[in-house]
Amino acid sequence: MIAYIKGELVEITDSFVIVDVDGVGYQIICANPFYFQDKLNQTVKIDTYHHVREDAQILYGFKDYDQKKLFSQLITVSGIGPKSGLSIVGHISVDEFVIAIEEEDEKFLTQFPGVGKKTARQMILDLKGKLPFDIRQTQSQKQKETGGAVKVAESTVIDEAVQALKALGYNDRELRGIKPQLQQSGLANTDEIVKHGLSLLMKS
Repeated sequence: MIAYIKGELVEITDSFVIVDVDGVGYQIICANPFYFQDKLNQTVKIDTYHHVREDAQILYGFKDYDQKKLFSQLITVSGIGPKSGLSIVGHISVDEFVIAIEEEDEKFLTQFPGVGKKTARQMILDLKGKLPFDIRQTQSQKQKETGGAVKVAESTVIDEAVQALKALGYNDRELRGIKPQLQQSGLANTDEIVKHGLSLLMKS
């Protein structure tokens, strides 16, 4: 199994990055390829999950080891394949996901694309008490006080989208100007938020 790839980041697209390792280009599918934007043409190390099928071998990449670990456990759940698992880890932080599982927050879990009530319940049954992450009590308490569910399009994905836009050359003043519109857009996918941000910046 390929645990990680270390080499020169030579290309970034909407769905994958390519890392050159001694003349061999590895295509790595990522939830948010733009997370690595500031490492373009530099040496980068990406934690990977090597998924083997009868007809293909696919590398999935993650921004850190915890995200990879969560993905590897998500795809053990009936009804959650690699595509769904990647979408989930790309939409939310590990801490927020674990809190939702431990508190059996089905409403939160069904915000993810392709996750209905049945799949949300299956995730809770399969993962509750089995996710090896330390969650700070302050985070759990904060979520309880705000009613449990957290809007996926806010916090983590907005911040990642802003960082991706900054890496593309936009300054803090420009990004502050569009951030309220990004937060109000209702978009839940970082790539979609980046595209929406670019359209807003081109109009301004």
